[in-house]
Amino acid sequence: MFRSFVAATMMLAAAPLAAQQADKPEPVTTPGSGRWPAMFESLPALPDHVVYRPQSLERLGDRKLGIYVFGNGACSADGTSSRNHLLDIASHGYLAVAPGTIPAKEKPSAQGARPAGQLTASTPASALKTAINWAVAENERAGSPLRGLIDTSRIAISGFSCGGLQALMNAGDPRVKTIVVMNSGVFNDGARAINGIDVSKSAVEKLRMPTLYVLGGPSDIAYENGMDDYRRLTDIPAAVVNIPVGHGGTYMQPNGGIAAEVVSAWLEWQLWNDSNAAGKFKGTDCGLCTDKRLTIERKNID
Repeated sequence: MFRSFVAATMMLAAAPLAAQQADKPEPVTTPGSGRWPAMFESLPALPDHVVYRPQSLERLGDRKLGIYVFGNGACSADGTSSRNHLLDIASHGYLAVAPGTIPAKEKPSAQGARPAGQLTASTPASALKTAINWAVAENERAGSPLRGLIDTSRIAISGFSCGGLQALMNAGDPRVKTIVVMNSGVFNDGARAINGIDVSKSAVEKLRMPTLYVLGGPSDIAYENGMDDYRRLTDIPAAVVNIPVGHGGTYMQPNGGIAAEVVSAWLEWQLWNDSNAAGKFKGTDCGLCTDKRLTIERKNID
């Protein structure tokens, strides 16, 4: 299982998403399912990141933007590779930020997989903390269109596959209130298979914030790693949701698919204490407990 995960991760990192999908139609980009249709942009003040936010900041009303920073699949430098997921989160009233850039429209030539042991993350794990620092500063900066619109006490960190490991590497940041690890988990054999990624099971065991794992079921190459992580969580509210779609998740489905529904509900509960969102996870008849599209396990959730 570990070798399969490493091999697949190498393939993903070696060939940009556009190259992997060279013979497939480009997925439709959707603005999100929330109250505030979203957009993404690159900003000179935050190089090597892509920022997702509601299109009309004037229509936020009393809502302040929560912060959601996200590590890309394969730790890639394509900040739009999970854009429908991030647009959906942003449409619910969040400033979402991913490392990387907006690729040119031209699709690059496919590259071969790198030899074993030479896989290197294309973005550093520190880019997630850079995104948090920027958002916090932007809320105070004179002249910023986001000044006063961000609630810097409501910060979540997340990531897909290799990006989920980057999220775990930043989980010690005291500003982060919850973590969402998606189609990912620390390698069960303790190997350091990716240059730039240094995280062990001890990091999982030290988590002291509400934690959500979103996995793709047994066909997900990260399933065993993620489930082992979940079993190690103690004394914190935690859940693992399995959506039977494999490792690729639902990131580029319209409005981010089922996974975005799950994540946005978790964020609204954990960051805003929304009772309707909490009902998706709490109680014997919780909303997700009866959702036939997925399965859920919970601990320390009343």
